[in-house]
Amino acid sequence: MNLQKLMAEQTGLRDVPAVAAGSSTGGARTTAALGPDTVTAESCFRIASLTKVFTSAALLRTLRDEGVPLDTPVVELLPGLAPDWRADRSITVEQILGQVSGLRESVDGATVAALGDGDGALLEAARLVVRAGNERQPGRRWSYYNGNYFLAGSVLATLNGTTYESALRASLLAPWGFARTDFETPAASVTGWSGTTELPSLGYPRTRRPSGGLWSSVSELLAVGERLLADRALLEEVSRPRTRPDDPMSYGLGWALGPSGQMYLNGRLPGYRAAMVLIPDRDYASVALAGQETALPALARLLSDMQQPLTGDDIAEAVDAFAA
Repeated sequence: MNLQKLMAEQTGLRDVPAVAAGSSTGGARTTAALGPDTVTAESCFRIASLTKVFTSAALLRTLRDEGVPLDTPVVELLPGLAPDWRADRSITVEQILGQVSGLRESVDGATVAALGDGDGALLEAARLVVRAGNERQPGRRWSYYNGNYFLAGSVLATLNGTTYESALRASLLAPWGFARTDFETPAASVTGWSGTTELPSLGYPRTRRPSGGLWSSVSELLAVGERLLADRALLEEVSRPRTRPDDPMSYGLGWALGPSGQMYLNGRLPGYRAAMVLIPDRDYASVALAGQETALPALARLLSDMQQPLTGDDIAEAVDAFAA
């Protein structure tokens, strides 16, 4: 596969200032970059909802280390929220990671951002989520809601006895050797664009970080894929469907699931787009990052074309349409 040629063929990427992409098959990597801004596989982009891959993996590893079952009710792990808990008390960790909690989706990003950036703000965001109650019985319907990951981040923080950010670093980023993936804006960050408008680099609310706050690079996202593919027990958990046949998509724990066992998702923030695909039975991972918010359809097409020789599937529309 000539990745540089594939990228150049994507007409939707020709006016994008910075694009980086890569694939890993059995640990053998290919990377490429495109655009007038000089970037490499080490350049850091905002990855938006790809952050959920990190939150999910970190929490699953912590639960495994602590001997806590996935079907543990969340309220048992967040006892400080019990007095305000109006949601169904049977909601499990598995159900929040799988987006099948049935929670009422009434808490938005602006509401939790207003809680500030103190160490206790994320738990207060989680309190708002469970105070809103349920729209439906847990496990009955898949619906993408960042509030589930406010809860997941709070559980990770509580189990580690620290903040979400410190817990993520200690339980995943440091053990997996990631030096560039973090919440703080890196010195060599890629600029985000909206069409022809350059966007300023802004902070990301701590209350929303478990669902979308990280910066990362193609090289470290490929490493995430390689680590997941190597940990078969962890891979089995994240790739097993938690959805029902009548749900709008098949979904595991932090990943949408494709027709031939692909795992995929995208990320969207002002100025940035990101997408990632894994194929477990081919030991394959791929990722594409862009500093342009109009680039997602082209990134999805690129990743689909990269994996199509392995699966025969065209998944461009699915990767683009995923509700990140």
